[in-house]
Amino acid sequence: MSFSQSIKGCLAPSIGEHGLTESQLGGWLSRLEPGFQALREQARSRSLAHFAICDNESDIADAEAAFAKLCDDAHTLIVLGTGGSSLGGQTLAQLGGWSIPGDKGGPNPQKRPRIRFYDNLDARSFAHGLNLIDLTKARFLVISKSGGTAETLSQMLTIFALLRERGQEADIPRLFLGVSDARQLGQANGLRDVCEAFDIPVLDNPSAIGGRYSALSIVGLLPLIARGIDPRAARRGARMVLDAFVAADNPGDFAPAVGAAVNIGLYLDKGVNVSVMMPYADRLERFAAWYVQLWAESLGKDEKGTTPVAALGPVDQHSQMQLYLGGSRHHMMTVLRVAPSYGLPSIPADLAAKAGAAYLGGFSMADLVDAQSQAIADAFVEANRPVRVIDIPTLDEEAMGGLMMHFMIETILAADLLGVNPFDQPAVELGKRITRDYLARMTPGKAANADTSASTDGS
Repeated sequence: MSFSQSIKGCLAPSIGEHGLTESQLGGWLSRLEPGFQALREQARSRSLAHFAICDNESDIADAEAAFAKLCDDAHTLIVLGTGGSSLGGQTLAQLGGWSIPGDKGGPNPQKRPRIRFYDNLDARSFAHGLNLIDLTKARFLVISKSGGTAETLSQMLTIFALLRERGQEADIPRLFLGVSDARQLGQANGLRDVCEAFDIPVLDNPSAIGGRYSALSIVGLLPLIARGIDPRAARRGARMVLDAFVAADNPGDFAPAVGAAVNIGLYLDKGVNVSVMMPYADRLERFAAWYVQLWAESLGKDEKGTTPVAALGPVDQHSQMQLYLGGSRHHMMTVLRVAPSYGLPSIPADLAAKAGAAYLGGFSMADLVDAQSQAIADAFVEANRPVRVIDIPTLDEEAMGGLMMHFMIETILAADLLGVNPFDQPAVELGKRITRDYLARMTPGKAANADTSASTDGS
């Protein structure tokens, strides 16, 4: 694999009574054996759709052709989707240098459109964003695996309404591309229905792959394609993890299984119920957000599960780190370290001295971040707090695909240890049902026509 994992900082020889003993870790790995072997066989046979997709390339070719047709002469690509239909794509797109929602462009030798993700439904932000662009020069990638995601349908239909108001409804077919599960007999799919009504093309996504596990399907790969990054390399990295899985005789030989055993062992034996993901690279910021959804929605059931938290180094050393190193002992830290990339000049010793920071003299920014990412892991060990380290020599498509597959498998195996289903989300569905009930009792347009002036009396 194109990265390595160290759990030494989670074990008793490093952090004393707050870490797992060899016997405790061995016990959790032993308990994992049946689930590990069952999932390993699915990796070998590719009988699980999440694994089988990694061997496919025909869907990538279809996605590339659809993207080329959609974005010919386009200025901006707007991705409409939420949760797993967006976070995987954001994570992969960020490899192209995109670091915060709303790419600001820059040198663009491939003449690709800028890419924006509208994943959180906020009417004010959406209206403001649409007012900044020429709708006829934008293109819209609409992703809803179920085809019935209210937020995404609301965004899409709002743009339809604006185009209709401007007499541009005839442009709709060339401005939109849909992605959804293949139509199932007897199952409603609103996105497909509206796309068929307006002659909008729709790409099929495997219905057996849930949203939060869909990053390596075209749901996640289309934004990667939009950034001009190699989607086949991402799947190749995932296959490397699957190959390692098949080659592993037991859980102790396979990093994701060891990660699952450490997480759940610390949770149930040591009361460590918060899992912090802290990469030291801007291009992994969305990866941490993707991990939070994957872990939370897969494991948070039957009053079980640990709370995932996204952090970013080194900036969050100045905000969250006091809690993790000095607060309650409920946190396990995973530090993602990327080998330093040099390109900026080293800081001259005389300038460092003038700033009262002589220790920076002769070092570059990359050196400083490297030292910080090394030091923070040591600080956790010194404070007798659990820390896992993943080192990534080169952060590229292959490494990202491998990381995503690692954590998907780790999550599935952690669910096995907890005895929960990693693929459903019943509490989320409950919230959707209650939302529809509220809408049924509301007066249409009430929110849109309400007085938006701010109240100053707290009422």
